[in-house]
Amino acid sequence: MTMTLASMTRPGDEPLPRRPGSLRRFLRETGLLIVRGLQTIPRVPQRLSDVTIQPLVFTLLFLYVFGSAIHIKGMSYQNYLLPGLLGQSLAFGVIGAGVATATDFNTGVIDRFRSLPVTRLSVISSQVIGQILEQILGIVIVAGMGLALGWRPHMSPFGFVEFLLLMLLGLSAFTWFGVLLGMIVKSSDAMQGIGFAIVFPLSFLAGTFVPIAGLKLIPRTIGDWDPLSALVASVRHVTQGTNTTGSWQLAHPVVSMIFWCFLIIAVCVPLALRRFMNSN
Repeated sequence: MTMTLASMTRPGDEPLPRRPGSLRRFLRETGLLIVRGLQTIPRVPQRLSDVTIQPLVFTLLFLYVFGSAIHIKGMSYQNYLLPGLLGQSLAFGVIGAGVATATDFNTGVIDRFRSLPVTRLSVISSQVIGQILEQILGIVIVAGMGLALGWRPHMSPFGFVEFLLLMLLGLSAFTWFGVLLGMIVKSSDAMQGIGFAIVFPLSFLAGTFVPIAGLKLIPRTIGDWDPLSALVASVRHVTQGTNTTGSWQLAHPVVSMIFWCFLIIAVCVPLALRRFMNSN
């Protein structure tokens, strides 16, 4: 009596299903890690304080404190301030992304993700995309609060699409910058202090709250070439149709913002990936 090869195969010896291709696997694992990260928000709601409470406080504080004392020729202070706050929100994404990354490293979240059968690239990609999604929430809150308080943007459908693309580009650039800083500093408290020390002065000099042209010589010179000035001026140009005079980057804000964002991405992404891949 003969036995075929199929009949000799034991139940536990069936061939395993083929693993999906590398790109498909990367996309699936990144999506799963993003969802897993977002699901922790209800258990740690204070994680969103920097993109919910802080934008509300900033908008109300600067609008009613500065707005009662500052008069911008040709427009209301709401129409001048809100584009500036939106540009500032992009820059503050550095702090949020850096603090979240440093916290995840210190609390062992990244180590737990690495212990899973997933690619390392999907771990850092999910970190960046998750931070971008959180920052989008803060930008929506600032824009909604501004509209409720009298901000009236002037955008065509093309201008609205341009605005969205510029905001996504800015979010990507500054989030990668924040993730890189968070991996270098590895302390949420230190990251918050360093982030505020860098971003807060630059945002004040960037024409966010008052025109750069009215500043004294030294702060005006810094503001003319401040990278955040390009962000603020470009958002103001796209949403209000206003042009800013001064340095070349202020006269060409959209081109300047794109240049700064691509420069940040070109520098930070390889460094962040290298540091993450080589870290223990």
